[in-house]
Amino acid sequence: MDDITDKKIGFLQNKANEIRQSIIEMLLEAGSGHTAGPLGMADVFSALYFHILHHDPKRPDWVERDRVILSNGHICPVLYATMAHAGYFPIEELKTLRKFGSRLQGHPHREWLPMLETSSGPLGEGLSQAVGMALADRIDSGRSSSRNFFVMMSDGEMDEGLNYEAMMLAGKERLHNIIAIVDRNNIQIDGFTEDIMPLENFYAKWQSFNWHVQEIDGHSFDQIIGAVAEAKTIFDQPSVIIARTIPGKGVAEFERKFEWHGKPPNKEEAVMALTELRTLGGKIKSEHQ
Repeated sequence: MDDITDKKIGFLQNKANEIRQSIIEMLLEAGSGHTAGPLGMADVFSALYFHILHHDPKRPDWVERDRVILSNGHICPVLYATMAHAGYFPIEELKTLRKFGSRLQGHPHREWLPMLETSSGPLGEGLSQAVGMALADRIDSGRSSSRNFFVMMSDGEMDEGLNYEAMMLAGKERLHNIIAIVDRNNIQIDGFTEDIMPLENFYAKWQSFNWHVQEIDGHSFDQIIGAVAEAKTIFDQPSVIIARTIPGKGVAEFERKFEWHGKPPNKEEAVMALTELRTLGGKIKSEHQ
């Protein structure tokens, strides 16, 4: 990764804003889907696909690519939108979200969209999938492999016991090329995480399983990129980045409200959201000209 500059930060902020607009448009067209998580993770996904990842949209099966495993499959609108803006498939296809026959289902389907690494939907499985992939990579190429396995996770899915078995095995095997990024937005479908099933001390939990742990502002490109760079310097532990995010980020009416976890905007709400995001986009461009 090259050094982050003010110009590059402006570029990433603008990309994240465009992705958020696409998310709103997709959800409105679909009439169903998740709003809060996808909006909240747009900055992280923008940093990954437009700065961090070793990947090539023209060669989605490139052997040396980094792998992105989306464990919390319900936030797939942000993955689809980011991949489309990165050039994996036409942006116009985003309007087919959740429609019959579409490649863009409400939870990602690997066989329908080959540039995906895994299918996902049932929560808590992504980390185990990544551990298996990283172990296979070690067998195939030894510790010299340059591939990284980025596991995108939600805090709510940390209620699933399977995660802790995967954390334990990854720590024991010192799978240093696993970099988990947890969306710590403090909400899940039924309410706030600390009311449903408290997770804190979240940092200490990961650390106790022999993981290198960092906690960041998930909307700061400096911190996102810096944390991944640090994770890549760790060679005897897997890494986790706890990204504190605002669910519904970018649309004031949606922010920090767990009710937006699993519902889409109606036409009036979408117009309001798009107007707010487009206004913000204009400010971003003017600040970084």
